[in-house]
Amino acid sequence: MFDQKLPRRSVLKGALAGLAAIPVISIATRADAAPQKLDPNDAQAKSLGYVADSTKVDAKTNPTHKPDQKCANCAQFQGKAADASAPCTIFAGKLVDAGGWCKVWVKKPA
Repeated sequence: MFDQKLPRRSVLKGALAGLAAIPVISIATRADAAPQKLDPNDAQAKSLGYVADSTKVDAKTNPTHKPDQKCANCAQFQGKAADASAPCTIFAGKLVDAGGWCKVWVKKPA
């Protein structure tokens, strides 16, 4: 087919260029999915009594709930108090509303 020989140096340059391109291609093709808001109808959210608005917590079902308990002042909330929503250690990969509440609420240390 081909009687022409490739110089060793050209083959090595091409191989190194190909190897260097692999990480760049993998980074460019990987889609970093942004976390989505937690759906109160999610199975885990329902089992933990999550509501997006803590003023709507059913007092009969959740007698331990206090009006000042909100995701924003919970130890599990991974955002700042001023954030409208942020990740939660309980609901991995999901954002919870700062004004929300669930049965796992624990006071954030001062």
